[in-house]
Amino acid sequence: MIFSREYIGYLARRTVKHLIDAKLITTSDLKGTEARVTAGLTDELALEDRINEEVRVILEAYSDEMRKSGAQYAEMFKKVKTELAKKYKAVL
Repeated sequence: MIFSREYIGYLARRTVKHLIDAKLITTSDLKGTEARVTAGLTDELALEDRINEEVRVILEAYSDEMRKSGAQYAEMFKKVKTELAKKYKAVL
């Protein structure tokens, strides 16, 4: 994952504080709200890790063909990742 769990928790706390200060949300359970936002952020950030792993598996299956055609791994990784992000409707 790109960020540490501690930093994700920090982002969640700051996000909740900002939303409350802007009067966009109200909550009687601040810790619970922060926990739910932390979980949501963690799930979203973990999605990129899962997509990256799926791209690696796909490219491994086509490694011989890529070598024969002279395709660059980094370029193919980017293309496949973009397609999977569209498939999963993820913003990376």
